[in-house]
Amino acid sequence: MARLARLTLPGQVHHVMHRGNNRQAVVLDDTDREALLDLLQARAEQLKVAVHAYVLMPDHFQLLCTPSTTDGVPRLMQGMGRDYVRHFNRRHGRSGTLWEGRYRSTLIQAERHLMPCMAFIDLDPVREGLSPDAQSYPWSSHRHYAGLAPDRRITPHALYWGLGNTPFAREAAYADLVRAGLNAQEVGAIADALWHGWALGDGAYMESLGQDTDRRLSPARPGRPKKPLS
Repeated sequence: MARLARLTLPGQVHHVMHRGNNRQAVVLDDTDREALLDLLQARAEQLKVAVHAYVLMPDHFQLLCTPSTTDGVPRLMQGMGRDYVRHFNRRHGRSGTLWEGRYRSTLIQAERHLMPCMAFIDLDPVREGLSPDAQSYPWSSHRHYAGLAPDRRITPHALYWGLGNTPFAREAAYADLVRAGLNAQEVGAIADALWHGWALGDGAYMESLGQDTDRRLSPARPGRPKKPLS
C-alpha cells in the first residue's frame, strides 16, 4: 500500500518527530545537541516556521510548530536534517545515513490539543526514564515556559498567553499543567496521531481541514464498504 502524503498546511500547528535509523543515537554529547538546535533555529527563522515546543532525546526529537507556507515544514526538516548529518558524520568520523527514512508529522487542533501536546513533548524524558520530572531535563522547551531559563528558539503560540495575565501567572499555570500530566487516553491519542499521520481534532476541525486538502485525515473504518441498495 502506498504511503499517505504528509499533512502540511500553512497556519496549522504541526506535531513532528524524527528519529535515528534503527533507533541509533542522533546526538552523542552536548556539542551535538547545541548544533542540532542551532540548525533548527536558523532554518526555522529562514523559512518562517514558528517553533512552539521541542524536546531533544538521544535517538529522536519532537517539534510543535506552525509554518507560514505550505512547504515550510518539509523544507525545515529536509534542510536541518541534511545539514546536521554533515555535522554529525564529519565530527564523529562516520558516513552514511543517520535518520530513519521519513519524519513523522501530523496536524493538531490547537484549541483542544496544543497544551496536551506541549505536555506530551515535555514529559517524553520522564516517560523514557531520563529525568525525574520535566523541569530537570535541559534539552526541551519546558524550562522556557516554566520560567526557569529563556530560550531564543521558542515562539509561544497565542493560546499560551491565555494561561495568565502576567508572565509569572502563565509560567506557574503551565508548570502546574505539565506536573499534572496526561492520562493514558490522551497519551495514546497524541502518539497514535503522530505515528500514523492522522489529524487530531474534533469533527468541525476535520471538516475544516477537508476543505483545504484531499488527503485522508483519519483511519478508514474497518470492513468492506457497503454496496449501494439496488
